[in-house]
Amino acid sequence: MRKINVLVACGAGIATSTVVMSKLEELFKANNIDAELHQIKIAEAKSLQDSNDMLISTTILPTKYDIPAIRATAYLTGIGQDKLEKEIIDTAKEVASK
Repeated sequence: MRKINVLVACGAGIATSTVVMSKLEELFKANNIDAELHQIKIAEAKSLQDSNDMLISTTILPTKYDIPAIRATAYLTGIGQDKLEKEIIDTAKEVASK
């Protein structure tokens, strides 16, 4: 599997995306997924999608993207976190195998 590039977004690119970044680093490491994470503002996602493989956001996705986009509010609420992590892992493995 190849290394994947993941955009991690929140409204300002500072607070909640920082929390999610650390959770994703642990998740990818525990599942042997080679990923490079890029912390951004959600407004930057559309222009950065061509050079990245997936988007994980803590905020509402304002548009459609050409890459898989996952809303990760479960990391903030704690509700549905297992389901979210399975979706992230499955999507990352699928993207990395292409």
